[in-house]
Amino acid sequence: MRLSRYFLPVLKENPAEAQIVSHRYMLRAGMIKQQAAGIYSWLPLGYRVLKRIEQIVHEEQVRAGHIPLLMPTLQPADLWRESGRYDDYGQEMLRIKDRHERDMLYGPTNEEMITDIFRSHVGSYKDLPMTLYHIQWKFRDEVRPRFGVMRGREFLMKDGYNFDVDRESALHAYNRHMVSYLRTYERMGLTAIPMRAASGPIGGDNTHEFLVLASTGESEVFYDDRVTALKLGARDIDYDNWDQVAKVCEEFTTLYARTDETHDEAVFNGVPEEHRKVGRGIEVGQIFYFGTKYSEAMGATVVTKDGSKVPVEMGSHGIGVSRLLGAIIEASHDDKGIIWPEGVTPFHVGIVNLKQGDAEADAACEALYKSVAALGLEALYDDRDERAGGKFATMDLIGLPWRITVGPRGLKNGVVELTSRRTGESVELPPEQAIERIAQIYAGI
Repeated sequence: MRLSRYFLPVLKENPAEAQIVSHRYMLRAGMIKQQAAGIYSWLPLGYRVLKRIEQIVHEEQVRAGHIPLLMPTLQPADLWRESGRYDDYGQEMLRIKDRHERDMLYGPTNEEMITDIFRSHVGSYKDLPMTLYHIQWKFRDEVRPRFGVMRGREFLMKDGYNFDVDRESALHAYNRHMVSYLRTYERMGLTAIPMRAASGPIGGDNTHEFLVLASTGESEVFYDDRVTALKLGARDIDYDNWDQVAKVCEEFTTLYARTDETHDEAVFNGVPEEHRKVGRGIEVGQIFYFGTKYSEAMGATVVTKDGSKVPVEMGSHGIGVSRLLGAIIEASHDDKGIIWPEGVTPFHVGIVNLKQGDAEADAACEALYKSVAALGLEALYDDRDERAGGKFATMDLIGLPWRITVGPRGLKNGVVELTSRRTGESVELPPEQAIERIAQIYAGI
């Protein structure tokens, strides 16, 4: 993409309404525009990152054996009356009536609707296990929407729902989701710690939240700092291997890590003092096992091997897709702007022409631009007739992880400059070697 033809409405000054880093940089980098309290338009740069995050979530869900579908944003209230949650959910639920005076609601979550879909089409244990998920916009009418996309009213969420014939199978589904989430967050460059949490209005006894440590987090967290060093890495996970999946979950949940809602001071004091840490965290996902809470209320049953009919065992599992943008920025930025991890960057590399209009510099930039595209990657080429300082400031603000700088002086020596946004380190290389380095960086991502 050529920046001269792109819509990138960057701001030089910090917006007064932005209280935290992610909100400030998302507004300044032209990623979002507020349309109402807690409701945002996603401008081109922000939308690109949103779609990259969404794609990673999809890939890891499919890898775990989960099946995508899409449910509507509007739901009939009668489904929620069946489960008993319509009156219990509270004022966060946006309740509306259609032209025929039928009660409807803008879905804050989809347990009722997915249970209705299941009971309409599945009736035998032979069809299980089954996990269905979608990525869809949700609405919760927060009393005080704030912090940009971190606590908005409208948000994009992946929510998945497992259906199993017995408790043991459902707990394996719980573990499978935990492992798939760990891999999802790692691909985004995040350390998201699974912490024992409270279930809230979803219900159920087994639940973990995934939290990214950040000073701006809304949750107080207590943890053994050795948990932050745990990584899945490139290990091969067989999601059908109950023992292997359970061992990974045990590895990531044995060390103490809890939110303030479930914190146990006596247990925490058993952690060696040098590893005992208190901080704040941003919730980016949560998994629940709630058994037959919804299936009993809504008549979702299956026939077992012995011919008996039992309510299906269920769980629900969510990832805050739009919230993740804010969490990544909170975890990865400096005083110049955003620093995107390679897995979610809106463009893989930026190309800066220091002397637009110079025939040699223009030709070199065009060749680099085409070479990046030939790799199947995307470059943002700053071809504007602007000062070098302004071009560098824009690249630093929007946070592309790599920048290739092209100027007449370097070209006389046959080199361009490749710069890492994260470290600030630069190296001079012939243009073809700079492209080779970019190809190597993204080869395993």
